[in-house]
Amino acid sequence: MSHSSGAISPITGRTRLFAVLGDPVEQVRAPELLNPLFAELGLDAALVPVHAPAAHLGEVVRGLKRAGNVDGLLVTVPHKAAVLAFADVLSPAVRLAGAANVLRRGQDGRWYAENFDGAGFVAGLADAGRAPAGRSVTLVGAGGAGSAIAAALVLAKVARLDIVDLDPARAGALVDRLSAHAPGVVRHSPLESARDVDIVVNATPLGLREDDPLPFDPARLGPGTLVADIIMTPPETRLLRTAAALGLPIHPGAPMLLRQLDLYREFFGLHRS
Repeated sequence: MSHSSGAISPITGRTRLFAVLGDPVEQVRAPELLNPLFAELGLDAALVPVHAPAAHLGEVVRGLKRAGNVDGLLVTVPHKAAVLAFADVLSPAVRLAGAANVLRRGQDGRWYAENFDGAGFVAGLADAGRAPAGRSVTLVGAGGAGSAIAAALVLAKVARLDIVDLDPARAGALVDRLSAHAPGVVRHSPLESARDVDIVVNATPLGLREDDPLPFDPARLGPGTLVADIIMTPPETRLLRTAAALGLPIHPGAPMLLRQLDLYREFFGLHRS
């Protein structure tokens, strides 16, 4: 079956389902990217957004896992750590990050968890000529996405990684996991220490709404510091606009997701039909 580029396959009784879970979920962009990919590959499959309130995540995930035609789950804010409780097999990246952003049903009936946020983010930086190896990085936010990015930055051999988070227990647990892999590289730091670094990353949800406060003040950064944001909607956050107005280089959120497309294809075994 062939499809014109960008067209979406019709839903049939044989359609295989994928869901992206979030709370909220309006901001997700994965359906816009994966559904045209399904069509391009001639696959009878669809990815739909599912609003999974945090208080009911278990009920939603258990129900979707029980549905025989659901092959995979994508996971966004705030569920990336909590969803591990519903996976049977965790990848090394998931164990290091303590979070997952995708689960798939294996042929053995078990559910496999993986995390591509970090790999996608690092690949996006490299594409922009900003490969993080040997750089000093400050990461603001140690939640699901932040943990995955921290793990990928350590695996990419950054020289130093400072983790800033309002929850010292959460940040400390992440630092402990990463330090076991890379002793002496990672530390839990106050935001004030972010001046003499090469890259500062916003991995918090601040910026999804226009009236959100800035996660940090770019005016306090040294000249030439790259300001990166992982938020994709809006494509240019207030943080990035503020940093650019100060003459700082910026890196938006979209490349992190775009670079994950190939990783999703491989993970889900999406091949041309």
